Amino acid sequence: MLLQKTEKARLELSPGVRTLSLRERSLLLLVDGKPLSDLQAMYNGIGAQIVENLMRQGYLTGPADLPPAPEPAAPSIERPAPGESLRSLAGARMYLFDTCERLFARRDPVLAQHFREALRAAKDRSSMLDVGDAMFEEVALAAGAERAASLRERLDQLLPASPVTEAFVVTQPALLE
Repeated sequence: MLLQKTEKARLELSPGVRTLSLRERSLLLLVDGKPLSDLQAMYNGIGAQIVENLMRQGYLTGPADLPPAPEPAAPSIERPAPGESLRSLAGARMYLFDTCERLFARRDPVLAQHFREALRAAKDRSSMLDVGDAMFEEVALAAGAERAASLRERLDQLLPASPVTEAFVVTQPALLE
C-alpha cells in the first residue's frame, strides 16, 4: 500500500514551516513511492505510530481516499524484509561519522578530525570496522564500556550480514565410518 502527501503535508515541508518533529518531517519526505511496510519499519518500528499520527492529523492519505489502482500482475523484484532493507555499509558509515561528530567534535577536535579522515580513507568493510573499533575504544575511555558497547551494538544492527560469514560453512568429512 502506498501513501500520498496531502496539501497540508506539502505546506509543512515548505521552507520556514516547522510544526512537526524531525522524525515526522523525514518520514513525510520519504512517503511518495515507499510501501507502507517500509515506512512502518522506520525508526526501529516507531514508524508505524508516526504514520498513524500523520494520517490522523491529515498529512497523509491512503489508497482508500484515492481512486483504486489496478492490481499488479506479479511483483518483478522481491524486496528484502524491512529489517534487512535498512542495513547497509553506507548507513553504517554515516552512523560512524555521526557518532564521531556527536562525541568528539567539541571535546577533542583533533581526535574528531583524525577519525573523519580515517573514515574517508576506509574503502572496505574491514577498514571501516577498524576505525569504528578505535572510536569505540575512545568512547570506552571517555564515557565507559557500557556506552561503547551500546554504540557497537547499534553499529552491528546497521551492518549488512557479511557475505563471508553467510557463505562460510565448515563441514568435516567423517573420519571413521
